[in-house]
Amino acid sequence: MRRGWPVAIDGWSFLAIETADAGGLAEFDEGAPADLLISGNRAATLKLTNQRDAQPAEPVMIRRAPWIDFDMATAIADPALDLSTPLKGPFQAEPLPPGGASRAALKLARLAGLLPALFARRDGPAEARIFADDVMAFGAGADLRIVSRARLPTRFAEEAEIVAFRADGDTDEHVALILGTPDDSAPLVRIHSECLTGDALGSLKCDCGPQLAAALAQIAGSGWGILLYLRQEGRGIGLVNKMRAYALQDQGFDTVDANVRLGFADDERDFTVAARMLEKLPRTRIRLLTNNPRKVAALEAQGIEVVERVPLKVGANAYNQRYLDTKRDRSGHQL
Repeated sequence: MRRGWPVAIDGWSFLAIETADAGGLAEFDEGAPADLLISGNRAATLKLTNQRDAQPAEPVMIRRAPWIDFDMATAIADPALDLSTPLKGPFQAEPLPPGGASRAALKLARLAGLLPALFARRDGPAEARIFADDVMAFGAGADLRIVSRARLPTRFAEEAEIVAFRADGDTDEHVALILGTPDDSAPLVRIHSECLTGDALGSLKCDCGPQLAAALAQIAGSGWGILLYLRQEGRGIGLVNKMRAYALQDQGFDTVDANVRLGFADDERDFTVAARMLEKLPRTRIRLLTNNPRKVAALEAQGIEVVERVPLKVGANAYNQRYLDTKRDRSGHQL
């Protein structure tokens, strides 16, 4: 998909709008014009769901009208063009393909870090053919395993060990950092999702960098504990799409609305991998350092006993106050 190649899933062919071009679309259209497949969230943003009862997390198929050429399809897919490209309409929604092909196609686009918008047609050309069940099962599950571990003295605790995890069903590699000397007590655990801009570049748009440093210091001060560093950039939408969300925030949208306009959910992260990491360490009874009740619920649903939720308040500034307010008011974060 990243290379602009069509992919077939259960007899339907999909071409990512973001990486296609007019020539590629012409080849894909040969014999029968392809329709458009977008997420329910993107369809709701564009007011396209009034013709069918679409759910935010479900795909929506749009009939390809004659005036929807490649440029117009790009405008439908990319919210950066919302203000500069008025959409003509009317749009007509089509029934989704039977089975899970459409959901799998949108998941595949997200795994590729692309906008969730594709050209779709039955029995079209394809460079690869896969099954929807395989796509939907893709993720760090039962096959998660420890592949390496080593001592890693840090400025927070000289007695520390880093543990690397890998799964066949996951494109990302996650790590755990164990600070201090483990004992029988429930460790203080922080689940931290990767944030290049905050963790490494000192961004003031979020509180991720200060949270990471404060969490490591608090874990070290508690005696011992674990940092789970998950490779789920931008709440799971990927680095490039996070930059797109930043651009939408510059237009006045908050974090939640920016993600939704892009076609994603408020939070696309999957904390199943965190539960599997804890099981492998093995530590299934923990104190969780978080302001996010969703993390507690997600771990408990996977069999991890959270005996205490420990709040973490740090990193507020003039640039991220609206971001923090949104996390509290719209994403349910608590101190």
